[in-house]
Amino acid sequence: MESHNSNDNCRDNVESASQIIAEYGDFIWAIAFAEVKNRDQADDIFQDFFLSLVSKPIPNNVNNIKGYLYRAINNDIADATRRVQKYRAHINKYSQKITYSINKSNPKNALEEEQINRMFDIIKEQLPRSSAQAIILRYRDGQNTREVAEKMGVKSKSISRYISTGLKKIRQHLAGK
Repeated sequence: MESHNSNDNCRDNVESASQIIAEYGDFIWAIAFAEVKNRDQADDIFQDFFLSLVSKPIPNNVNNIKGYLYRAINNDIADATRRVQKYRAHINKYSQKITYSINKSNPKNALEEEQINRMFDIIKEQLPRSSAQAIILRYRDGQNTREVAEKMGVKSKSISRYISTGLKKIRQHLAGK
């Protein structure tokens, strides 16, 4: 009986979020786009915002829904920005560590180099060719995004997306998900 109520609540939350998106979706997306100035990022934030409306519906006592949505989407944008900055800092730190380890030719680091090579093998096995190639060129070969884009014959924005998506999939794989 309890799971039936849980399913009903979930269905109600999805319907409620869908109604909000139907009525205020253009407004929400416009705020996201105005803040990030990138259509792909605005789309991602918009989709994440829908999910946050499903998981945490607008309280019944809110009188100004548009004002509430404005504050909520700006909070989601700030959270997303912090996550991206933290992620980039983590990747840069990891990249520096890999570059340092690879460039260091001390025999004591043979095991570490072997682990790094195994990591790149996992990347090749688990990711689509474009993501794997972008990650390897960027992090193993130390090329910047522009150089990787030129070598692969695509735009830098595509390389960023390949790397971001690829690293996310590898983290999920390593976490056993």
